[in-house]
Formats: sequence, structure tokens, C-alpha cells
Amino acid sequence: MTPKVKAFFDAETFTVSYLVQDPEGDACAIIDSVLDFDHASGRTNTRSADEIIRYVQSNSLRTEWILESHVHADHLSAAPYLQQKLGGKIGIGDQIVAIQETFGKIFNEGTEFQRDGSQFDALFRDGDGFHVGQMRGDVLHTPGHTPACMTYVIGDAAFVGDTLFMPDFGTARCDFPGGSSGDLYNSIQRILSLPDATRIFVGHDYKAPGRDEFAWETTVEEQKSLNVHIGQGRPIEEFVEMRDARDATLAMPRLILPSLQVNMRAGQMPPEDENGDVFLKLPVNKL
Repeated sequence: MTPKVKAFFDAETFTVSYLVQDPEGDACAIIDSVLDFDHASGRTNTRSADEIIRYVQSNSLRTEWILESHVHADHLSAAPYLQQKLGGKIGIGDQIVAIQETFGKIFNEGTEFQRDGSQFDALFRDGDGFHVGQMRGDVLHTPGHTPACMTYVIGDAAFVGDTLFMPDFGTARCDFPGGSSGDLYNSIQRILSLPDATRIFVGHDYKAPGRDEFAWETTVEEQKSLNVHIGQGRPIEEFVEMRDARDATLAMPRLILPSLQVNMRAGQMPPEDENGDVFLKLPVNKL
């Protein structure tokens, strides 16, 4: 089947969220939503999520899934807010437990923070399936950027999160805790083994030099032939050397510390203190 795909681009974080609709019904899934966050003031805003909500409601759609491709380090998830407004189940890969264990320690969350993925409604394993209306979705575990990255293949469309970018921009960084350029290479080969005509929808676009417009849709065939990091059958040794050297030059994402604390909780804020206030931690010299 060929699902209907509506993209929502957040220029502040260069994130693309997707609404995936059963072409023969009213069922839909939302992938990688954004909760707007101003780092300087600590204030959240639902502008980006409200745009998705308006689209769902104006088209009389029924939300079955709110999916996360991974625990994002560059934006906060709006999954709980969307679930409150639209329903649906929040899903992520089962290796979220590795992320929770790692960052639970970094943020000194204590024993009250559950590290079993129970904050999510569904934990997907590699090879699992799910449905959006009459459409089947298949789950591929595609680690490398993080240990918990998943690709969702729904009909002829693959939602790859941060694993691949547009062909002229390349591939994701692998220097976060638990990341691996070798794992990323192997994960990308799994994605590129899908049929050539498979549409690939990327999680971010940063407008590569020389390109005037943002873009987020490509194909397996285009990635295999044109991707500047992995195309033309580049061997794993060359890719790992290039990726590791490139990653060593990159700064941490601007919102990584607030994002991880929230997203490892399925988009929920940390618990309120005795005064009803919420605080995000700023660990020093941890990343």
C-alpha cells in the first residue's frame, strides 16, 4: 500500500514530523513530534503539535499510534500532549531501556525513575509488526546513532529517524553514549536492502550547501547511488573512518540535556517538587 504522508517541518530544530494515513480509511500515525522549548526561559509551547492536531481534526482522522524513532537529543517530544488531545498509543523500540539506564545515571535520577520502558505504551522489537488501519507497519532495529533507533516501514514508506539524511547531506552522527559508526553502517545496509522504489522519509534536514530548499523525501535507489557518505557501495572501513573523524568535530546539540531528560520519559517532564514546580537538571562535564 501507498500511505498518505503529511510532513510538518520545525525550522527551530530542523525536525520533520510525519502524519501517516491509511489511504483507504481514517486511521493515522504520528511519527517524531515536537514540543517547542525555549532554552533561555525554560518555557514550553505547543505550536508545532497544535499544527498536527488541527490537521488531524480538520480531516476527521483517527490517531492510532504516536511513534518515536528514538530518544531524540535535539528536540523534546510532544507525544503525551498529542495523546491527550487525539488518543493513540505511544511506541518506541525496546532498547529504550539501555538509554534509560545510561542517562538515568548521568542525570542521577535515583531509584524512582523506572528503567524498564514502562513510560511507553508499546516497546517494539526488531521484526515486530503493527497496523495503521488496514496498513501493516514493520519495525527494523537500526542502531548506530543511538542503541535504540528504529525504522518504521509502512507500506512503501520507510521512516528512518536520524539514521539517514538526504543524499546530499549524508548520515547521522554516532558519538552519543552507546552510538557506533559500525552499527550505523550495518543498519543503513538493512534500509538499503528494501526495494529501490521505497520512499525514505528522514527525521531532519539541514539544507546541504548548494541546495536552496529544505527536503525530506528520497528513495532507496537515490540513497544507494547518491548519498555522499554511504553511496556507491562505500566499504565499512572507509565509512567508519570518515564518520568517526567527522563526529569528533561536532558540538553537542543545543537542546540535548533537556531533550534527553524528557524523551526518556516518553515526553513527560520530571516529577514536580513539593511546591509543584518542575526542574530540568544541567549535569556538568558529563557529555
